[in-house]
Amino acid sequence: MEPYLLEWGSLLLRWLHVVTAIAWIGASFFFMHLDASLRSPPEMPAGQQGEAWQVHAGGFYQMRKYLVAPEFMPAMLTWHKWQAYWTWISGFALLVWIYYGQSQLYLIDPAVRMLTPLQGAAIGIGGLALGWLVYDGLCRLLVGRYDALLVILVFALVVGASWGFASVFSGRGALIHTGALMATLMTGNVFLNIIPNQKKVVADLIAGRTPNPAFGKQAKQRSDHNNYLTLPVVFLMLSNHYPITYANSAIIPPLVALVIMAGAVIRYFYNRRHADHAKSPWWAWFAAALAIWAAFWIAMASSPAGRERLGLAPLAQVKLAASQPKAPANIVDIVESRCSMCHSSQPEWQGLQIAPKNVRLDSPEAIAREADAIKMMAVMSHAMPPNNVTQMTLKERAQLAAWLASKDSGAPAHRGKS
Repeated sequence: MEPYLLEWGSLLLRWLHVVTAIAWIGASFFFMHLDASLRSPPEMPAGQQGEAWQVHAGGFYQMRKYLVAPEFMPAMLTWHKWQAYWTWISGFALLVWIYYGQSQLYLIDPAVRMLTPLQGAAIGIGGLALGWLVYDGLCRLLVGRYDALLVILVFALVVGASWGFASVFSGRGALIHTGALMATLMTGNVFLNIIPNQKKVVADLIAGRTPNPAFGKQAKQRSDHNNYLTLPVVFLMLSNHYPITYANSAIIPPLVALVIMAGAVIRYFYNRRHADHAKSPWWAWFAAALAIWAAFWIAMASSPAGRERLGLAPLAQVKLAASQPKAPANIVDIVESRCSMCHSSQPEWQGLQIAPKNVRLDSPEAIAREADAIKMMAVMSHAMPPNNVTQMTLKERAQLAAWLASKDSGAPAHRGKS
């Protein structure tokens, strides 16, 4: 029952995470668009930045923004915060459920560094916490001053963190933790800066005091950061489904850097376009395309098949330690004949350059390491091979099941030929 619980838990948490992320990103993009589209008519009262008219679902909406706050406390006030909170809560739950709870499959790569599951979780969570502390300290130190320097330092922090994660985790684990760090910075901005500052403004209004404009400036700074981080975060969260992005850990820092630049200039384009259609910086799309094109070539040149196509020297093959558990000969025969044409260091299946999910099944050690994945995909669900394209028989699946059962029970596995 445990594999079914793991899969269903992952599905439900991912469903929650995607829905809340859509709500948060949608609200964030809407308010950035609203800020940029505000206009100040001649009759605009003092203390108001501007107004915007919107039409949606057959109705017209008039919205105004105050420079600091209105002179009174509105009877109805909507707070936009729970979208951010639940996006992070569900995302962290997924991180624990998949990458810490199943760390041998997704997080720990013996070819990078041998870690225990507890060590992997401690490094991951510690990295997220440390990243927030450094980022928050930089923002507090440089708020309202040296904005360009702050942007460069935050960029260096995220790219440096990606290098650190890639030095200890699998490529997949490194990318997801880099995305999780950026999401933590964004949620921390909402939870520890934007909402508290807004509450201070509300408290001043209730007490009849004039709110401090510094609260709004601090919150706006963090909101701008969130706006420019959004697209790169989404890319990194999706990247764990595409092994071309994480098959070689060495490319992760430059890949992260290029994706951040591409996402940032795309958001810059829309921010400027919403402010003034006549001054749309169309060059931003060329810059973003150039960054993604560079990321594509770096990723291709890091894959075995890509290097062969480009005429580059093949990558050195990393060998697992001799002490690693090995699958018995009959299981190796089944997997190599039914699965390894796709799941190998150099896939033979047309159209594949890297093994799906970077799962390699081309050695007895690799097959033993991926036993849990084989159990879920080929025994319990028959999802692999896809559409049973290599015609794995029920007898072969039964042999896989018997091996997995003996492996779980600790009984000696049958080593005869199939």
